[in-house]
Amino acid sequence: MKTSRSPPQNVSVQIRILHLEDSLIDHELVIRALQTAKLDFSIERVETLDEFARLACGGGFDLILADYRLPGFTAIEAWEALATISQRPTFVLVSGAIGETAAVAAIQLGMSDYVLKDELGKLGHVVQRSIEVHRARLARETAINELAASEKRLAGFAEHLQATIEQERTAIAREIHDDIGGSLAAIKFDLSWMARHHSDRETLAHLGTAQDMLQHALGASQRIMMNLRPAILDQGLVAAIQWLASSFERRTAIRTLIRSPAGPIQLNKELELTAFRTSQEALTNIGKHAKCQQVTIDITDDHHVLTLEISDDGQGLAPGALDNPKAFGIKGMRERAHAVGGWLDVSTNSQCGTSIILSVPLATTKGTPA
Repeated sequence: MKTSRSPPQNVSVQIRILHLEDSLIDHELVIRALQTAKLDFSIERVETLDEFARLACGGGFDLILADYRLPGFTAIEAWEALATISQRPTFVLVSGAIGETAAVAAIQLGMSDYVLKDELGKLGHVVQRSIEVHRARLARETAINELAASEKRLAGFAEHLQATIEQERTAIAREIHDDIGGSLAAIKFDLSWMARHHSDRETLAHLGTAQDMLQHALGASQRIMMNLRPAILDQGLVAAIQWLASSFERRTAIRTLIRSPAGPIQLNKELELTAFRTSQEALTNIGKHAKCQQVTIDITDDHHVLTLEISDDGQGLAPGALDNPKAFGIKGMRERAHAVGGWLDVSTNSQCGTSIILSVPLATTKGTPA
């Protein structure tokens, strides 16, 4: 049975109500209570559990009012019949045969509230409050879902961006090697030929200067290629980080220690590259900001987790540095870690320096890399 009541002129949203009630008299009393509260509503009464489940699961209702005890079942069973609905409507008990303990238990299951039949004067207020709370919760859930979807899209974009950057780095390194490196090598041969076929001291002096500059250019191109796409990664992560640490120590005169397992660490290429880039970015930041005397790099693969820790004994990060929206280095390292299923922790102290820890779970099957 469906009943509609005309809304007051100042109310614009009609509440669609499904009333689970076997007493027609009590149904009419509920209607009068809602009218007294000046609510805009339409209401439909059902008596059986099957009919209730059919209408409620079909959707279209904002509110369910339910007696607690009905012939052959209770409101608990009616609530359980809504388990297949992703977002259940507001559910309020309106009963004269429910104790406080049962009412509290029903609310703990997820029902919104309850009203005793001899206190129907409270029904309008309870209905309004329950619907407001329910709509606020739905809005919050929607916002959370949208935020999660946005974060997922952002993470996917960051992962794609990192992959694109690595592809571009590889392509640029190849061009430097094939084109610039080849041209510089050819010039070196020509300069050597000219030096062998000239005896004029002034000419030989200029040729010597040109050869020195050329050698510098060759060294610079090799460093650029190694930074863009280190071929040493083909020899494993430990070897690549050793090369990276050695280069850093020569360039900055900061003592750099490495602790690693005696045997090789079996990792896939993506994870090796992530660990290498994390080390590279961390050492770059240390060289620019840490003002330290020593850097320690620890590499372990204990308990099926790759752990890479780069720590220094410098001045630590400034307060709020990790929350700085322009701290792209740390953010980039975190995105890289997330892309391979890991995480990045940063701890800093003005007395103890800074420690950056990359942790990535590895495959637990023996002999199978992550």
